Amino acid sequence: MNNRKLKNSELTRKSITDFKEAVKTPIIIILDNIRSLNNVGSVFRTADAFLIEKIYLCGITASPPHRDIQKTALGATDSVSWEYVEDVVTLTRKLQNEGVQICAVEQAEDAIMLNEFEPSSHKKYAVVFGNEVKGVQQEIVSLSNAVIEIPQVGTKHSLNISVSCGVVVWDLYSKLL
Repeated sequence: MNNRKLKNSELTRKSITDFKEAVKTPIIIILDNIRSLNNVGSVFRTADAFLIEKIYLCGITASPPHRDIQKTALGATDSVSWEYVEDVVTLTRKLQNEGVQICAVEQAEDAIMLNEFEPSSHKKYAVVFGNEVKGVQQEIVSLSNAVIEIPQVGTKHSLNISVSCGVVVWDLYSKLL
């Protein structure tokens, strides 16, 4: 096999202007109380890769511009729409009132395994990712329209927040195509 790596100039990527004007994937990402700035930056890159509508940064989650966010975002904070909202509960209720389906990504009773979750192409989804140690707040889990769990079969109990976001967003994106 003689596969040649492509140069960046050969990749057909959108300009920031094209990104902002493009039809977005009907997914919103909510980051609640994320401590790691590198995780926040990585989520911005994932959101850029899949034309995510918006990222909400809540609680103690840091906002751009910040050197450590920029280090992993690699400019995605310029393309992806984002907003800081202090209270995730207020935000969750507001989005639900607008018809957005709230999906907490958490291990919980009666959670739907990600591979079994079937999003509707007629709905908009907000996926909530919680603190690296404590996870999604119980109040948000209780308010959610669905709780989605990433199936895992190893010895660890969880994935890194940025990895979880990548897995969930890719899965939803591929199902909504």
